[in-house]
Amino acid sequence: MFLTAKRARSQSKRARVLQVSAGMVALGMLVAGCSGSSGSSEGSGGGGTTTLVAYTGQAGDYQINFNPFSPSQIGGGGAVYEQLFFINKAGSGDPEPLLGTEYEWNDEGTELTVKLRTDVKWTDGKPFTAKDVAFTFDLLKKTTAYNNIGYDGEAEAVDDGTVKFTFAEPAFTLGPDILGNTYMVPEHLWADVDPETFVNEKPVGTGPYKLGEFKAQAFTYVANEDYWGEVPAIKTVRFLSLSGNQAGADGISAGTIDWQTGPVPNIQNVPETYPGYDAVTVNQSQMALLTCSNEELGCTGPQTDPAVRRAIYRALDREQLNALAFQGTASEISPTFALPTNQKEMISSSVSEPVTANTPDLAAASAELEGAGWAKGSDGIYAKGGDKLSVTVEVVTGWTDYITAVQTMAQQLKPAGIDLKVAQSSWNEWTEKKAQGKFQLAIDSLYQGSAPDPYYVYNNFFDSAGTAKVGKMAGNNVSRFSNPDVDKAIKALRGLALDDTAARQPHLDVIQKAIVEDMPYIPILTGGTTSEWNVKKFTGWPTQDNLYAVPAVWSRNDFTIILKNLKPVS
Repeated sequence: MFLTAKRARSQSKRARVLQVSAGMVALGMLVAGCSGSSGSSEGSGGGGTTTLVAYTGQAGDYQINFNPFSPSQIGGGGAVYEQLFFINKAGSGDPEPLLGTEYEWNDEGTELTVKLRTDVKWTDGKPFTAKDVAFTFDLLKKTTAYNNIGYDGEAEAVDDGTVKFTFAEPAFTLGPDILGNTYMVPEHLWADVDPETFVNEKPVGTGPYKLGEFKAQAFTYVANEDYWGEVPAIKTVRFLSLSGNQAGADGISAGTIDWQTGPVPNIQNVPETYPGYDAVTVNQSQMALLTCSNEELGCTGPQTDPAVRRAIYRALDREQLNALAFQGTASEISPTFALPTNQKEMISSSVSEPVTANTPDLAAASAELEGAGWAKGSDGIYAKGGDKLSVTVEVVTGWTDYITAVQTMAQQLKPAGIDLKVAQSSWNEWTEKKAQGKFQLAIDSLYQGSAPDPYYVYNNFFDSAGTAKVGKMAGNNVSRFSNPDVDKAIKALRGLALDDTAARQPHLDVIQKAIVEDMPYIPILTGGTTSEWNVKKFTGWPTQDNLYAVPAVWSRNDFTIILKNLKPVS
């Protein structure tokens, strides 16, 4: 693990130099390639094609937004805009150099010094320096809506190749977000823009790709031939907008899509079902019903009652959901949102159910509701104060697995006296509803943070600094959850090294007790994130034995690392 107490302290007197491996030099994400002549739309493979066609599940037209800080960005982060380091959440979590070459903490965890590459230029030819890094973090600090990492330090450009971060209190846990989860932007172009409204139609970054052609149905990136590192072998990537998961599965079957992350028929046997393709599944994204939960911040509807949220939680048949919607690829989840696989020892002993039951408990669901004053009507649906317990869940049109899941939930919740309605919309509308709090429920996933530790999920999704009143753009905390004790515990964890388990657990206990009781995000299952990719055209994909990055096409940082490892099959 990275940034542990012993390592941080023992290494504080010397710089930790991290060498870049030859195969991990060039970042890339979405690139160009519109014609079939490139070979990317041919299923036969071979020919040494350098164009890759990718599909993220985008349903509906793209709306241009390459602001790497915006929750509705469609690209930019990872490929055009680089981080200081890459951190593999599927692996050890040790940072690998990108714009940064080495870093060093002081003993107290109040100063972090980062050495930078001095041979880097922005794609407009201007030099990249430490001033750009300091500017980026100052911008993040000033823009509350985008400061999802809770950055509160002072960044100073010591010289062109050195930046120093200073904190009023120990900030070891901010290390992974600062080093590996923040994209650098050029001061000379961003100093006079409003970052909350800027859609950045002509992105200028340091990465291995540049924006090529943009259309509402597809956009492309082209390789940056002046990149500071090795220019990618994949010269173009084309991102498609289709009608949803079925269209993505059809593209894999027809050989017209080279990489997608999403369900396909017979997902457990991809090589046999789709010759020329292979697949990898990882279980990290924790599926949940996101709720607009906080009346004080403007949320309205039955879901603002914690008893309703807990009743929904109790009434779900997760075994059936996994079979019908996810082809058995999902796994168990904890109501604390600590991963049961590698974070189980961090689950509080005070939590009576550390892992969520797979079968429903309708009696417990009824007890939750009736204890909060809800009474079942003659139609079998609970009501209170003249209002029926009817809630709407938002889902993206074309996301067939999620659509099946919420439709199944609607059937499961009827015997529990809960009327669940399903509303489908484009990804853009769905994203805007979540960010502005104009929803009751939405199905989505709480992603793992910048290092494999539950702190980052708590900091990203439960810290009140990452939310806003309904009508205003929130950060990741779209539930509008706000609890001063949780905020205090999150703040305390920031000053503790990740391996200081004795000191950290009391704060984890506080957070977990509160979020299990309040349940602003209703746990469903830990999603099995499955990617299917063309092994006939390209080599270098991750495998179960070599997960050098999280294999998800929509995980921007990982996507770029995978792209720079790929080579065309000749």
